[in-house]
Amino acid sequence: MNLHDWIDELCDVLDIETEVDEGLLKDLSDIAIDNVERTAGPVTTYLLGYAAGSRTADPERVERLAALAQALAEGWDRPAGFRDPLDVDEPVPDDSAVDHSDERFEA
Repeated sequence: MNLHDWIDELCDVLDIETEVDEGLLKDLSDIAIDNVERTAGPVTTYLLGYAAGSRTADPERVERLAALAQALAEGWDRPAGFRDPLDVDEPVPDDSAVDHSDERFEA
């Protein structure tokens, strides 16, 4: 199953009929994550969907709304010293002295 299949199934479950540009949503989410913070990705795409739905927007209008959201995210100015609360910066323990030759890992 891929993202397109997931979207089709989710639309069926939610009883909605809509076309989804998953590439546009993924790109917008990635930009919000990179420029604002990690949780901004799904929130941004949710709000884009809400705005599109409340205005019964056609695909061109959705692209214009997405461009506005993208411009906001790209121009977002994080405060100095901003740390994403989900970005854990803990040291990785050094286990180089441990023999892992007999260990099996599940894929």
